[in-house]
Amino acid sequence: MRVLLIGTGGREHAIAAALAADPAVTMLVCAPGNPGMAALGELADVDPLDPAAVAALAVERTADLVVVGPEAPLVAGVADAVRAKGIPCYGPSQAAAALEGSKAFAKDVMRAAGVPTARSFVCTTPDELARALDEFGAPYVVKDDGLAAGKGVIVTDDRDAALAHGAACERVVVEEYLAGPEVSLFVVTDGTAAVPLQPAQDFKRIFDGDLGPNTGGMGAYSPLPWAPPDLVDQVMAEVVQPTLAEMRHRGAPFVGTLYVGLAITAGGPKVIEFNCRFGDPETQVVLARLETPLAGVLHAAAVGQLAEDPPLAWRSGAAVCVVMASAGYPESARKGDVITGADGVPGVIHAGTARRADGALVTAGGRVLTCTAGGPTLAEARDAAYALVQGVEFEGAQFRTDIALAAVEDRVSVPSHGA
Repeated sequence: MRVLLIGTGGREHAIAAALAADPAVTMLVCAPGNPGMAALGELADVDPLDPAAVAALAVERTADLVVVGPEAPLVAGVADAVRAKGIPCYGPSQAAAALEGSKAFAKDVMRAAGVPTARSFVCTTPDELARALDEFGAPYVVKDDGLAAGKGVIVTDDRDAALAHGAACERVVVEEYLAGPEVSLFVVTDGTAAVPLQPAQDFKRIFDGDLGPNTGGMGAYSPLPWAPPDLVDQVMAEVVQPTLAEMRHRGAPFVGTLYVGLAITAGGPKVIEFNCRFGDPETQVVLARLETPLAGVLHAAAVGQLAEDPPLAWRSGAAVCVVMASAGYPESARKGDVITGADGVPGVIHAGTARRADGALVTAGGRVLTCTAGGPTLAEARDAAYALVQGVEFEGAQFRTDIALAAVEDRVSVPSHGA
């Protein structure tokens, strides 16, 4: 199978590693890719946001499958352009990608499908925003309606900060706060059949103890020893299948990865958000545990044959990843700092890196690397991930020291149902 993978980040590096390990993959082209992905396949220069250019590259390389990693190309219609050339594409159409491209659209779909989620208001004026904040009270949850690279959400007790965040956006969704631990569940779907992957938990805040501003994600782990045993089955029945049915009803069947962000509340699991692609950094830990070769699963979804695939197989044990971010992140990202200890190290996933003219590896984005490791237990996987972190150096590096710690110490509090 000849595969073209679109994207440049840690998620795409993790996907590339899984595809490169699949014996069925005879060609892997990563476009534009990053220095870490260069060791796994050929890099090709393309603008990921140019549907025609991506489709032309797929034709040029006679791809059997195109996998679109990030959300922005999907919202721009890249999958539609590829399919128009008769090439299978793993990723939703532009119409279906609106589940992530517009939080207001996602809320409308959830209401129509009867999906459990937070009550919300769509606000476009300061008066509407103020009334919505007062309706729900603190903690205030204000979300930019459009794409914001995982940083468009503010959760705060400070009403002025909530107002300021809303004022900086053209349109926002204000929601009631959902109390409870969060879960990320990826579902591979061909629009009808749907296969869940193993759930994971990520850490959005920049500092230990879930303090500081939101980021794109500072680490993750899987599996979740504290999760209710029927969680995945419940979410598939109450969230995923109704949502997929509603998307088909709207003439926009969803093909690709439906990312379901959940809060496990006293009233059961409720949807915080949908994304239209694999999450970053949860992909790193979930794919590290997937034993089934990835290319066949994604191809089956792309061509509408997912129901014919055998059940997924998973490695025992656990996986943990820790993100190393650049100085100044998330408000800014210092670039050009030399990185040592990251080249060719198994488990060190590249995200915001670049190769300098003299060959040195340097920082080139906010989240720079994701140190990912597995182990027989969550504690051992965590230790191994932090051992990788200790082997990497660059000036100003930021990373959390508490990734998966509460789970290891059995301190994750799950509200009892009906409490």
